Amino acid sequence: MVKLFNFWYLFFILFCTGFVLGFYFLLKNKSEKTKKIVIGSILFFNLALHFLKLTFPPYSTNPSQAMRDVWFINVCATSVLFFPFIFLSKSKTAKDYMVFLGVISGFLAMFYPTEALNKSVLTLDLWRFYLCHIIIFGAPLLTVLLGVHKLDVKRIWRTPLCVMAMLLFIVCNQIFQSELGIISLRNDNFLEINFANPSLIWGPTDGVAVLFSWLTPNFMKVVPFGQYAGQEKYWPFFWMLPGVVFYFILVPLALCFILDFKNTVNVFKNGLIKIKETVRKLKKSN
Repeated sequence: MVKLFNFWYLFFILFCTGFVLGFYFLLKNKSEKTKKIVIGSILFFNLALHFLKLTFPPYSTNPSQAMRDVWFINVCATSVLFFPFIFLSKSKTAKDYMVFLGVISGFLAMFYPTEALNKSVLTLDLWRFYLCHIIIFGAPLLTVLLGVHKLDVKRIWRTPLCVMAMLLFIVCNQIFQSELGIISLRNDNFLEINFANPSLIWGPTDGVAVLFSWLTPNFMKVVPFGQYAGQEKYWPFFWMLPGVVFYFILVPLALCFILDFKNTVNVFKNGLIKIKETVRKLKKSN
C-alpha cells in the first residue's frame, strides 16, 4: 500500500528517476530522428493507456466512473491528450508549455499522489497512475535534456496564457459532462460545486488549494450579485488566475536557470545592458 514516505512511495519516485535517466543514456548518442520517434511513441502510448484503463477495475466494473473519468477532466488527463500532438507540432511556445506543465504537474503528482494513497500496489490502476504521471513528467523533460527542444526564457510570459486556455478546456469538458448527465446536473446556483474537480476549477476542495487561494483577491471569493450575493463562493476558473500567473512565471523561470543556465543568464545580461543604454540615452536627452 502506498503511503506518504513509505517504501512504495519512495520506490515509485526512484522508478521515475530511473525512467528519465534510463532513456536519457539510451538516447543521448542517437540521432535526432530516433530521439523524436522514441519520445513521441512514449507520449502516444500514454494517450492509449488513458483509454485502455477502461478494460480493468475500477473502470471495467463501474460504468459511471468509467464514463466520467475517460473524459479529460483534470490537468494531467488533459496533458495526456495534448502532449503527443504538441510534440509533433512546430510551435516552440506550445513545447515550452509542455515542458513546464509536464515537469510541474508530474512532479506534484509524484510528490503528493492523491489518487494512489492508501491503495494496494497489487492493483493495475495504481501502476497505471504512476506510469501515466511518470511519462507526463519524464517525456517533456527528455525533450530538453536530449536537445530535441530548446527552452527560451523570453517566451515564459506565454506559458500562463497556455495554462489558462487548458483550464478553460477542462471547464468546458466538465460542463459538457454535466449537461449530458454524466456527472450531476448544475442547479440554479451556477457556482455550486456538484462534482469536485481535482484541478480545482470550481474552487478549493483540499488543503493543496492554499497554494492558489492565498493569491486570490477577496472579491473573487464571494458571489457579487443576485439572490446569492455575499455568499462565500470562489469564482470558477477566475479564482485561480493570480496563482497561475505567479507560479507559471516563477517556476518556469527557475527551470530555465536549471535546464538552460548559460543562455538564460545571457538573456538577463543582455536585458540589463539594454536597460542601461536606454537610461543613459534618456539622461543625455535631458
